[in-house]
Amino acid sequence: MRTRIIFPSLFCLFTLLPLSGRAQINDNNTPLHLMKPAYKLGYGIPTAESVKQTMDRVLRYIDAETPALLVDKSTGREVSLKDFDADTQLKQGGFRLTSYEWGVTYSGVLAAYDATGDEAYLAYVTRRHQLLAALFPVAQKVYAKHKTIDVNIRRVIDPHALDDAGAVCCSMIKSLLRDAKQPLRPLIDNYADYIMNKEYRLSDGTFARLRPQKNTVWLDDMFMGIPTVAYMGRLTGDGGYYDEAARQVLQFASRMWVPEKGLFRHGWVESMDPHPAFFWGRANGWAILTMCEVLDVLPQDHPQRADILKLLKAHATSLAALQHHDGYWHQLLNRSDTYLEASATAIYTYCLAHAVNQGWLDAKAFGPIALLGWQAVNASVNENGQVENVCVGTGMAFDAAFYAYRPVHVMAAHGYGPTLWAGAEIIKLIQTQHPKMNDSAVHFYDQEVDTDKSIFNYDGSLRF
Repeated sequence: MRTRIIFPSLFCLFTLLPLSGRAQINDNNTPLHLMKPAYKLGYGIPTAESVKQTMDRVLRYIDAETPALLVDKSTGREVSLKDFDADTQLKQGGFRLTSYEWGVTYSGVLAAYDATGDEAYLAYVTRRHQLLAALFPVAQKVYAKHKTIDVNIRRVIDPHALDDAGAVCCSMIKSLLRDAKQPLRPLIDNYADYIMNKEYRLSDGTFARLRPQKNTVWLDDMFMGIPTVAYMGRLTGDGGYYDEAARQVLQFASRMWVPEKGLFRHGWVESMDPHPAFFWGRANGWAILTMCEVLDVLPQDHPQRADILKLLKAHATSLAALQHHDGYWHQLLNRSDTYLEASATAIYTYCLAHAVNQGWLDAKAFGPIALLGWQAVNASVNENGQVENVCVGTGMAFDAAFYAYRPVHVMAAHGYGPTLWAGAEIIKLIQTQHPKMNDSAVHFYDQEVDTDKSIFNYDGSLRF
């Protein structure tokens, strides 16, 4: 059920006609400011229960679409670990258990568990993490012997890119930090070894790719690599991981951040001059999500913490100014002629709400933006739990048409984790902050407001 804030009806406000002897509506006889706005998607402060209802629909859908089973790829017959061979694969549903999008989803589901305490969320992640943990040593042996294996399993045992390693690994570290008994450490170490020692880098150590051009930096790779490095610092206590994570954030920013726009370009190619800037929504989402993830674990006294926090605040300020009035953000952030896109909107909703809850951003300024973002995210979840209006996987280009015409699809996996992450943080926002409807608008206060009367005189204390 989608939340709608209903304002009191005014007697005959929409039916009064200019009949003889009857006063017409005017500014003297009718409080016109109480007229109900025609919001397209809704407005106001949702209840925690309504947010969870939306999240639960998503969980039921993804649970059905991501079976945690091994099967024979030819017959479809279920396979046990003792019978695992080169023809074994993860049973195919709508989404892939080992993709980076599903690493994001695992983290989103864990956040949902933290916010709701609903064991169904924890069970979803635990079952799939432990399946990957159980197949890891067996699949390694089969792969070494046959030199071939299902590609979705190969990502686990032999990562070839940050997309294979970072997001899934970070979700596993979060799981292990909750429950040290989980058998996830061998996978975590394997993923982390790839990120730290095997991923391609520029000469200064910045994560990079050889596509679409030599020495290309992708904004996406901030999230695909850096949070895992920071969380390895939390897991191991080794400060060198924190230093590397902070260094990567700032080196990405030195190339990707465009100060006059307050946004990050999607791609940077070393040999280009000048460096074109296309401000793709989801990639900017990966950037601000990376900063949130790093700040969550980076020690308070780390020498680069203040620089990262300053960058996050500047980015958040620019994003807030670009939000569409229906709560979404555009596919190209600074191009209002491009479509409204749900995955970026969900990421921004999470990040702004999280930054408010962490005390990094002012609740009065950014709380209403986050709640409006949730209205859009909520509207994007259909009755089946599918997330609509999500841009499909996207490479890199240096022209506007490429981004503007990217398709959207409910099977684009990028929307599911961010939606759950957003819902979880919105629940925390409305439970720990003090949002209130006042004179038909969402406001955040420094204290709980226990009245539904309009507040026309507020000096820091509530008086009625």
